[in-house]
Amino acid sequence: MDTFFIFGAKYLIILSVLIAAWFFYKFPHKRKLAIFGFCSLALTFILAKIGAHFYNDPRPFVTEGFTPLIPHAPDNGFPSDHMLLASALPAIIIYYSRKYAIVLWIIAIIIGLSRIYVGVHHRIDVVGSVIFAVVATGIAHYVLWKYKITGPVE
Repeated sequence: MDTFFIFGAKYLIILSVLIAAWFFYKFPHKRKLAIFGFCSLALTFILAKIGAHFYNDPRPFVTEGFTPLIPHAPDNGFPSDHMLLASALPAIIIYYSRKYAIVLWIIAIIIGLSRIYVGVHHRIDVVGSVIFAVVATGIAHYVLWKYKITGPVE
């Protein structure tokens, strides 16, 4: 069981990126998706940096004194960078394909649970990452739609 969670915590993010890249490759309106994706990812990163500045959450292995299943620096665990990317990708893609987004959300959930299981994040780190990604993507979608930079695909 540990091997599954170690794999999920360290390497499953690669599958998310590959699926998102495949979706981008197959998507006919690349310009719209690229603009929306870039703005969403940038805003997600900015919100995460702001959140990390205001909230410090020492990693579980630091506060509880155990050795995590994967090596990690004993820095601020909030928010989870892996979970930020893992949740930003489906939050972006859901506007264009529910099927791909559902697959990516399932992978994101496994990643989040794995990061908690291996002892490098608390639940708040994972949930905070999801919230940052969803809020940032929602803001980017609203602004880009309002100013007609992106919109529905024809």
